[in-house]
Amino acid sequence: MATHEVINQVPPLTGHDVSADPALLTWVDEPSLRALGRLAGTPEWQDRGRLANVNPPVLHTHDRYGNRIDEVEFHPAWHDLMDVAVTHGLHAAPWREGNHLQRAAKFYVWSQVEAGHGCPISMTYAAVPALRMNPVLAEQYEPLLASRSYDFGLRAPLTKSGLIAGMSMTEKQGGSDVRANTTVARPSGSDYLLTGHKWFTSAPMSDVFLTLAQAPGGLSCFLVPRVLPDGTRNAITLQRLKDKLGNRSNASAEIEYTDAVGWLVGEEGRGVRTIIEMVNTTRLDCVLGSASGMRLGVTQAAHHAAHRKAFGSLLIDQPAMRNVLADLAVESEAATTVAMWLASGRSRLGLAVTKYWVCKRGPAHAAEALECLGGNGYIEDSGMPRLFRESPLSSIWEGSGNVAALDVLRALSREPSLVEEYLELVTGVDPRVDSAVAALKASLSDVDESQARRLVERMALILQGALLVRHGHPAVADAFCASRLSGDWGVAFGTLPRGTDFGAILDRAVPLV
Repeated sequence: MATHEVINQVPPLTGHDVSADPALLTWVDEPSLRALGRLAGTPEWQDRGRLANVNPPVLHTHDRYGNRIDEVEFHPAWHDLMDVAVTHGLHAAPWREGNHLQRAAKFYVWSQVEAGHGCPISMTYAAVPALRMNPVLAEQYEPLLASRSYDFGLRAPLTKSGLIAGMSMTEKQGGSDVRANTTVARPSGSDYLLTGHKWFTSAPMSDVFLTLAQAPGGLSCFLVPRVLPDGTRNAITLQRLKDKLGNRSNASAEIEYTDAVGWLVGEEGRGVRTIIEMVNTTRLDCVLGSASGMRLGVTQAAHHAAHRKAFGSLLIDQPAMRNVLADLAVESEAATTVAMWLASGRSRLGLAVTKYWVCKRGPAHAAEALECLGGNGYIEDSGMPRLFRESPLSSIWEGSGNVAALDVLRALSREPSLVEEYLELVTGVDPRVDSAVAALKASLSDVDESQARRLVERMALILQGALLVRHGHPAVADAFCASRLSGDWGVAFGTLPRGTDFGAILDRAVPLV
């Protein structure tokens, strides 16, 4: 039909190098990253990301004869995505091979294809430092967790070529308050037998789980295998899969332990101290995931604006849209810069501050990026609704906003040296940063829990501003400091001040196709 001629529609954003991200390449630029970036930009792999989400996992509690099997069936695209992630070392490989920054860059790039499978990849990465609390278990399991072989078979862990780790902490009565857990662990020879109900177990088809339970000596951490060393199934049953807002490709389950065998990791009564090693590592991946989502949102919005005409000109040439896109790009580059800085050398205070703020900014950023596409962005085919639904997860996972903010307050009160380390990092790089630091210092002596979020927000913005001045593009750093630190900024995106170098910022945001 002549009336159905398609004009003024934007071509798909495919065939590009996802790693061609100036803020990322400041930190890592090497052949294996660029190869993964080109793979991530292909239409074939972007479609696999879509397929994994429109075909979510399905729980099969019993076989056709009534036997309990407790298996989750995934679409083949899920396994394809997992295989690429594992073979490229996005999981625990850096613990054996040493390059955590390169791993972070790859995780950031590959998450833009599909974010859900990043959950088991991240937990496998994070399991290693916790597992090292038990040198015997670490010697047995770490090489398999770090293996670049994706082996999905249901077999005894030590007979497999590679392992995936999950995490089983929260319970229905406690949530973030894991000390309220009621799962019990009874000593039985060299093993423990765990009995209880877990409300939110991530990746229930993993090979091993780090699990919290109440032992005689108090809350403790255990390694629980899905299959026992003799090849029989452990006493773990899956009750249901969670029907989640986003992260649809990944299975999350309620599970029951009924005298499930587990092995103690760390000391009895030190479960939180042990599991926090895993939590701190996954918090880095929360930051990376949010930064990755922001970059995806910016590139989709900028690509759309560079091809779509309205009112006689391309959207990207119109002043109001230029401000919005530049503001989104500044936020994205600030998130990427601090994420890579954290990956290059951990800062415990910097991680807690950044986990709160960057993850909190994700949903607002995704909503604005979606709006840049107008009605087209509200349609599932655009991919933007999936990005939007995914965006709140990182702020909730591993400690929601209040938990992260209160962690910062505790660190400030207990370890004054962390404050000095932070202030030394951010002082003396830019007058606008220094002015914000002076105001921060004045408020540090009079902070209570009701003001925790305000304090942590300011600390995060100051840290991002200082890092952009040190490592970022001058136009991006200037726009960030002028808006976020000097106060010449509105509430919504698209309110950068006059004098912003929109052209230089947008040149870095539009993907090269």
